[in-house]
Amino acid sequence: MSAHLDNLSTDEKYMFRCIEIAKNGLGTTAPNPMVGAVIVREDKIIGEGFTSAYGGSHAEVNAINSVSNADLLKSSTIYVTLEPCSHYGKTPPCADLIIKMGIPRVVIGLKDPHEKVAGNGIKKLKEAGCEVHVGILQKECEEHHKRFLTFFTKNRPYIILKWAETADGFIAPEPTKRGEEKKPFWITNTKSRQLVHKWRSEEPGILVGTNTVLADNPKLNVREWTGKAPTRIILDRNLKISSDYHVFDGTQKTIVCTEINDSERYIEGVIYKVLDFKHELPMQLCMVMYEEQIQSVIIEGGLQTLQSFITANLWDEARIFKGANNFTKGINAPKVAGPILVHTSILTDQLTIVRND
Repeated sequence: MSAHLDNLSTDEKYMFRCIEIAKNGLGTTAPNPMVGAVIVREDKIIGEGFTSAYGGSHAEVNAINSVSNADLLKSSTIYVTLEPCSHYGKTPPCADLIIKMGIPRVVIGLKDPHEKVAGNGIKKLKEAGCEVHVGILQKECEEHHKRFLTFFTKNRPYIILKWAETADGFIAPEPTKRGEEKKPFWITNTKSRQLVHKWRSEEPGILVGTNTVLADNPKLNVREWTGKAPTRIILDRNLKISSDYHVFDGTQKTIVCTEINDSERYIEGVIYKVLDFKHELPMQLCMVMYEEQIQSVIIEGGLQTLQSFITANLWDEARIFKGANNFTKGINAPKVAGPILVHTSILTDQLTIVRND
């Protein structure tokens, strides 16, 4: 967050608080946005709320319900990171509740791009006589809502590339020759690997290619963290992966993207999408995830899959671990360029997060 509390106006200070509490919904609210709401009276917070897990109450409802004396709402301001909804979904419109409770002033981080809202909530509040301010800490709210905004403005998921490379720049050792025993290897330490499981719990999708599954037999779950496991998206052009691999264990929703249109070869319980692997595959994969309401995805490789998204310029950030060990020779790590958001140490590992601008 670029804002510094000492330099913020009163409205910005409370919007900053909205963003902070909204993060509690990360990994649970999708496809709803993870909104934060704060209610203030006489420069004192009297209520707070963030979006419940999908199907539950929105942030504004939770904040209003947290106020012990509802009469205080009639002389309060409600701050919210995203425009209050104005339509009926799984819950009634939040704009209607704000009006009903008589909250006279509404401060909003940014307008909701969703076609069912798109300014209608703001319009409804103003027509009811509310004093409405829009665009408070807008840049910070856009960063917070980056998954939701990308999905509804670009019609694709927010794409996170992730890989680990050695100190000398390899993501894997040289492939073993036929007849040689394959030796297991780890580039990163256990703390970094646990962080990856935390990330998986925060995103609704995880995508890997055929070679990664065949070589590593990954589970792609969150066994080292508490949270919801992501939907697995597996690229298997020729259906080479057999049913005994972990990705087909039935514990998570799994989508296989293939060129084989033969239901007799499909594994029960797995969703299959037939694609043309010769033409703009990353864009086709984005379309699949958009149709499946997957608002963000971690792409964990291997090299061919990662590089295809880099070449197509279909990525939003790259999370790159650099371990302390060396392979001397092997498979080169991909390269990306962009502003560095994070550069930090995790024990012996270095983590760099790069944004695609």
